[in-house]
Amino acid sequence: MSQERRYSFEFFPAKTEAGHEKLLNTARQLATYKPDFFSCTYGAGGSTRDRTLNTVLQLDGEVKIPTAPHLSCVGDSKAELRELLGLYKSAGIQRIVALRGDLPSGMGMASGELRYANELVSFIREETGDHFHIEIAAYPEMHPQARNFEADLANFVRKAKAGANSAMTQYFFNADSYFYFVERVRKMGVDIPVVPGIMPITNYSKLARFSDACGAEIPRWVRKQLESYGDDAESIRAYGEQVISEMCERLLQGGAPGLHFYTLNQAEPSLAIWNNLKLPR
Repeated sequence: MSQERRYSFEFFPAKTEAGHEKLLNTARQLATYKPDFFSCTYGAGGSTRDRTLNTVLQLDGEVKIPTAPHLSCVGDSKAELRELLGLYKSAGIQRIVALRGDLPSGMGMASGELRYANELVSFIREETGDHFHIEIAAYPEMHPQARNFEADLANFVRKAKAGANSAMTQYFFNADSYFYFVERVRKMGVDIPVVPGIMPITNYSKLARFSDACGAEIPRWVRKQLESYGDDAESIRAYGEQVISEMCERLLQGGAPGLHFYTLNQAEPSLAIWNNLKLPR
């Protein structure tokens, strides 16, 4: 396992031309910090397939930072996945984030020929050998749809052993949950790097809604402090920056192999943390 720390930024494909321009400007700004890679998300049921593809190729080709597309198996046939893998491979893309993917609302069970992320990881390996560095998702506080924590750990181990190179976590605000998760999967024989996913705090009501949906717990002391600021956006931002910077410092001191920032297509909140930590440029 390499001791080199790695730093990355995640985007989501924009729905409008103006949003796309903003994303590219953000990416250009972040590129000056020389991150190891960018990643780009994929909507529920593959709903942003073309936008993700175009964004990835543009970030990789024009902004000149290696970019990893998210690929999910929900709603995509093997033929569609094979075609996408071929496109990415021929474009020189070398890293993929392999996920089960979110079910579009109203869709009870996974559709598509592959139902779980471990099957997608195996499929990518069968189709492309070792061409891609495969990232998988980790949930220190448990995937919201998992039966229980033990089942979720077993699921992670299955994905890792199917041929993943490294993992990135769902965001969290409790460093202990990350350290405990890593300790557990190490004991289960998984030694791939598990990189913490970092969500800067900029808007409390949005964050609370989002966190409820994805099972990320906002500690009570953080919640109460953020609530006390009401609509004071500047105080929320400053406090959020302090809390997240301190957590990142603890993660890195505790041996985390890097950081993966969920940018929400904004540069400043992630860069504020980057600069506080005096990360390399």
